[in-house]
Amino acid sequence: MRIGVAATPEVAIPTLDWLVASEHDLVLVITQPDKPAGRGRTMQQSVVADWALARDIRVVKPTSSADLVGVIDDLDCVVTIGYGVLLPQYILELPKHGFINLHFSLLPAYRGAAPAQRALQNGEKVTGVSVFQLEKGMDTGPIYSKKSVAIEPHWRSFELLQALAQEGPSTVSDALVKISAQRSPTPQEGPASLAPKISKQDARLHFSHDAPTLVNAVRAFTYEPGAWCNWKEESFKITAAIALDDQQLMPGVIAVDGQRVIVGCANYTAIEILTVIPAGKKEMTAADWARGARLNGGESFG
Repeated sequence: MRIGVAATPEVAIPTLDWLVASEHDLVLVITQPDKPAGRGRTMQQSVVADWALARDIRVVKPTSSADLVGVIDDLDCVVTIGYGVLLPQYILELPKHGFINLHFSLLPAYRGAAPAQRALQNGEKVTGVSVFQLEKGMDTGPIYSKKSVAIEPHWRSFELLQALAQEGPSTVSDALVKISAQRSPTPQEGPASLAPKISKQDARLHFSHDAPTLVNAVRAFTYEPGAWCNWKEESFKITAAIALDDQQLMPGVIAVDGQRVIVGCANYTAIEILTVIPAGKKEMTAADWARGARLNGGESFG
């Protein structure tokens, strides 16, 4: 089939690598327009655009959905992977077999922009990927294929997303086989839930919560946008932590036990923080930070 891919983030790369080596003809990559990035705010294109241009595959960066008219009409199917733009129905109907979407959850659970992160935040043990027929509703279309992935207890969002991305090729392949065979997708079944986009305030750590909730938040929001609290009126990111029971520290209070840095949470629990990013500095171990900050114990996070 003549395939286009509409994608922006790095998680699309495993599926793109598979498509370009497959029996299908990957003729077009659609990605978001260049955006300012870095301290210099220089214009930078997406990693997907870099990938396509390195392989002499045509790249389109539409500023509006209407720009796709006349561009995708001769395609058999467009695969979307984290494209980040809601497309109107008249655009979805232009390719012969429409659009399919690779979504990083077992739909109808976690419909929305941040399914992997919200699954971690909620302490899920299993998630997966779904490929479904795109329609104008948000992640509501019928499903062609699904694959489950067990979540390792230490995984953070970037590690979970890497694992889910590796399931993209086989799941998309299954969907394209069914489309070629004119097999219809299956309507979504079961309870639906939402996975809204993450704001900076969503990622703030509140030590009035218990330790498992705090650890799940660190896992969910590392590294983007970063799980954070206040230290001396500056943003302070915690990038890895484990939960502890039977602690007597008040919420937010810091204790230093040898190389261990422990912070009190609700319900007589605590977290041991393992790695941190202080304001204006690079990631370091919590022990190195504690030595540099000359902690004596009894200090507290805000």
